[in-house]
Amino acid sequence: MQTKTINSNRSSGSRPARGEPMPLLAGAAVAVGGVGAVLALADLDSPLRAPFTLFFLLGAPAAAIAAALGRLDPLSRTVVAGAGALAVDMLVAQTMLSLHVWSARGGVVAVAAISGTLFLLASVRRRGASAPEARTD
Repeated sequence: MQTKTINSNRSSGSRPARGEPMPLLAGAAVAVGGVGAVLALADLDSPLRAPFTLFFLLGAPAAAIAAALGRLDPLSRTVVAGAGALAVDMLVAQTMLSLHVWSARGGVVAVAAISGTLFLLASVRRRGASAPEARTD
């Protein structure tokens, strides 16, 4: 199976074109996920708590896994990240249930910790791959 390498450099420079919606959509997604996590952790009653928290629980691990899979084509990355996000959520839930420590706040914290760790590992790997090797031959 071959994977396509996508060149993320634009011909017009590194900044997005004016009017391009992707940075705005990414910022809105981060804001909605963050609000969902805060609503769940603060135990605030709001009609937006359930959908925003669900968005966080699916979006955070999916974004972290997608960051780790940067070399795949966009469709493959989306499918794998979505399936991986569901797997992370189910593993967290199953682990918490089998240890008899289930709570909504604990699940949000666990998913956030796993997602943060995946983001950190992806950024360290990317930084290590782009750093020149120091050889003392």
